[in-house]
Amino acid sequence: MRALVTRLDSFGDVLLAGPAVRAVAARASHVTLLCGPRGEPAARLLPGVDDVVVWEAPWEGVRPPTVEEAGIETLIRRLREGAYDTALVLTSFHQSPLPTALLLRMAGVGRIGADSVDHPGTLLDVRHRRLPGRHEAEAALDTAVAMGFAPARGDYGRLRVLPAPDTTALTGNGPYVVVHPGASAPARAWSPGRCAETVERLADAGHRVVVTGGPDETPLTRRVSGQAGLDLGGRTEPRTLAGVLRGADVLVSGNTGPAHLAAAVGTPVVSLFAPVVPAERWGPYGVPCVLLGDQSAKCADSRARHCPVPGHPCLDEVTPQQVVRAVRELIEVTA
Repeated sequence: MRALVTRLDSFGDVLLAGPAVRAVAARASHVTLLCGPRGEPAARLLPGVDDVVVWEAPWEGVRPPTVEEAGIETLIRRLREGAYDTALVLTSFHQSPLPTALLLRMAGVGRIGADSVDHPGTLLDVRHRRLPGRHEAEAALDTAVAMGFAPARGDYGRLRVLPAPDTTALTGNGPYVVVHPGASAPARAWSPGRCAETVERLADAGHRVVVTGGPDETPLTRRVSGQAGLDLGGRTEPRTLAGVLRGADVLVSGNTGPAHLAAAVGTPVVSLFAPVVPAERWGPYGVPCVLLGDQSAKCADSRARHCPVPGHPCLDEVTPQQVVRAVRELIEVTA
């Protein structure tokens, strides 16, 4: 059986699809993951994926392409050549799978399933309804099970990635805490000043601190690292970052892809979680976690990219002292 799994949005979203992908791989002879360009690095980290097709959908992302720019006919032709017997369409709770399902029908995919609140007509063969309060990783796996893809024996549905490299040459020897100050949406990021003070206070408390960030975040990581932290900004592509996180005692991060990557390598997370999306659906999954931030703030469930409340109180009222205590708590729990 040749199977296609689709998850068209971000890095963290694709990581959360991992348990469902492995369930499909347990029964299929070949699994292709169709993802967007922001999710491609995560797709290439997932066990069970034999091939990755990258396509930018005109209904995903902050600046999606137009329908004309998206190359839909080219995508349909490529999918038709893949001769897929079945497809699992994975989306977030607020997204519709039906545009993707339509393209898969046009590409001749034989059996299509998804979680859908909208009437699918003839677009879906299996229409799953997610249970209330399910984490996104659980909801994706539930949909796979509804399609007949049960997890392999001994696979308990945790997040996983392919083995990460040894990154001691980057981090140095000895225990450390990672602080990741950036986020793709400003509403989900703690202020740089708070992050910088936290690095100093963690160092004062005896922790070695490593600061991570992407190539476009080097001014931020330089500022946050200061004199107390090791600045790895721009020096960790996703597989290397997985190694850095695997070696850490704890990650301190907002609701962003590296938090899910930390969960995938088994590292506890102090999650500075802005409630613009619900933590029960998007928090670090399957690892010890301390959730900080006012989950009842006025921005709750707004899905805002920029904080709609002056002063960003849901996160910036969290103090560095609280973070240091949370780090200590997680280290003690997992010792």
